[in-house]
Amino acid sequence: MSDPGKYALNSQAVAQATAEWLSKRGITKSQIAELTLFLQKDYYPDLSLDECERNVEAVLSKREVQNAILTGIQLDVLAEEGKLIPPLQEMIHNDEGLYGCDEILALSIVNVYGSIGLTNFGYVDKLKPGILVRLNDKNDGEIHTFLDDIVGAIAAAAASRIAHRKQAEREEARGERGEDVPLP
Repeated sequence: MSDPGKYALNSQAVAQATAEWLSKRGITKSQIAELTLFLQKDYYPDLSLDECERNVEAVLSKREVQNAILTGIQLDVLAEEGKLIPPLQEMIHNDEGLYGCDEILALSIVNVYGSIGLTNFGYVDKLKPGILVRLNDKNDGEIHTFLDDIVGAIAAAAASRIAHRKQAEREEARGERGEDVPLP
């Protein structure tokens, strides 16, 4: 464990690096918000893309999420550069079906907002709509073994956040929610 007196991480630097690396890898908040809307539109027909994007931003503001994003992107980049040890290099390069560490890392994002995110993640991971089509394309020379799952997990977590907040808003409108209970 590091010495807390010597090591001081700048949270703003982590958030900035996360935003920069998502951009470098061709990912926008709007693309993730589109996935979030895809997951929630049947439950909340009046849900806007703007509201989804605000929830994506809330998810992206969490340190655990930023850590997962930076870790996953780093592994994808190292795999593109051929810098991983064998057979890990081949597993990540080929997005090996029995290699599940990419999904496990993504689950650390999903778990920030509860178990409903797990079902959202499984659904979006299976269908691979929107930006996930490009991230799963194995013919463009880029490796997104981790990033496709991370993007799906961010959208699933944002969808879960929306579901929890909408429930809280309904309870509040009915007078069933105490003032001391904050919105999720």
